[in-house]
Amino acid sequence: MLDKNALFALSLFPYLGFLWFITRSGQAPKLALSGFYALLVFVAVTIPAGLYARATYGVELADVDWLHGSAEAFLTLSNILVVLGFRQAVVEARKANP
Repeated sequence: MLDKNALFALSLFPYLGFLWFITRSGQAPKLALSGFYALLVFVAVTIPAGLYARATYGVELADVDWLHGSAEAFLTLSNILVVLGFRQAVVEARKANP
């Protein structure tokens, strides 16, 4: 059975496929698309942070509050960008079709 780290790594491939399709469609709001790409920054930060937590403290990333919270800040930022991007698209669509 796959452990959580292997599953986390494997989940990257479907997400990259999603990014490819949504980018190619040209229909996603630019700010939301930036948020989807910013999620890759979260992944890029989380992996070394997890390795640091294991090497320095001998525990999982989730058990080192300051480090886990810092990594999660990138997830929060990406979510905010996605929401603001789609909100902006909805507002513009309502203005165009009152």
